[in-house]
Amino acid sequence: MSQTLEIDYEALPDNSPLVSQLIAGAFAGIMEHTIMYPIDSIKTRMQTLKISSNDGIISSFNKISAKEGPFALWRGVSSVILGAGPAHAIYYMVFESTKTSLCNNLLNHNHNNNNNNNDGNTNIANINNINNISNFIVTNEKHPLIASLSGVAATITSDALMTPFDVIKQRIQNNNNNIQNLKSILKTSKFIYQNEGLKAFFISYPTTLILSIPFAALNFGIYEFSSDKLNPNQLYNPIIHCISGGISGAFAAAVTTPLDCIKTILQTKSLPNSNSLLTATNALYNQGGIWAFFRGLKPRIVFNVPATAISWTAYEMAKAYLL
Repeated sequence: MSQTLEIDYEALPDNSPLVSQLIAGAFAGIMEHTIMYPIDSIKTRMQTLKISSNDGIISSFNKISAKEGPFALWRGVSSVILGAGPAHAIYYMVFESTKTSLCNNLLNHNHNNNNNNNDGNTNIANINNINNISNFIVTNEKHPLIASLSGVAATITSDALMTPFDVIKQRIQNNNNNIQNLKSILKTSKFIYQNEGLKAFFISYPTTLILSIPFAALNFGIYEFSSDKLNPNQLYNPIIHCISGGISGAFAAAVTTPLDCIKTILQTKSLPNSNSLLTATNALYNQGGIWAFFRGLKPRIVFNVPATAISWTAYEMAKAYLL
């Protein structure tokens, strides 16, 4: 087994400037969330029954635009830009540093086991078995298990920063009747704080983690696996990155939609007595049964396929050119 880890552009080198890592992550996050933002607005309204889930995405887009103006579905995008930049900068920085650390630690551990087995009487068959197991457990930083664990670490860190901005964003998205005239970040933030206190900005954080951890594990694991299979030479290839990102985004979005519905209910306060994961789950079930947890499935997938593809492509592009 190789005793040194090959690191190409796919894995940021140890001496890569921190600012380059942060810029690459911020660029990816802003591109991901802003380009597909109207679809996210439609998903939020479907999940809170502001519009019917039976309406198609194009039909919903046309109805909302005709009734509320062409920029209605873009309301709250500034909150995403403010939050997504720093949150995704941290997100990808933690992802890169964690997977490099995990890979190197596992590599060193396996190498030490080899050295121990070389002491005294050596059993060649045992050494070969250990090498085969070591190669299976960790071959490089593209291993799906390492990518998944690194993605979980990244999402725990970034969601702590992003959740308050996501709460503000969904309140603005869901306020299509403008009862409190909540059209700006400042007015919405002030309204939430005065009426619900500081905890309202983080009430969905536990649920967000329950949603984001499996989403991140699936997203990063499937992306790295797909990218490795489609691009074994690990060359910079925007088309491959885009396809791999789309595959991982579609699968992760579909599996985690029920949790996303619960999170939306918590953040928008659209159902009474929804103050925790359990109460929001009960309220959602009592309102619409099991199918209530799949509202917005289509726009969520439609959002995440290009959004995840854009995010990974933008991130890989930024890495390739900045580093």
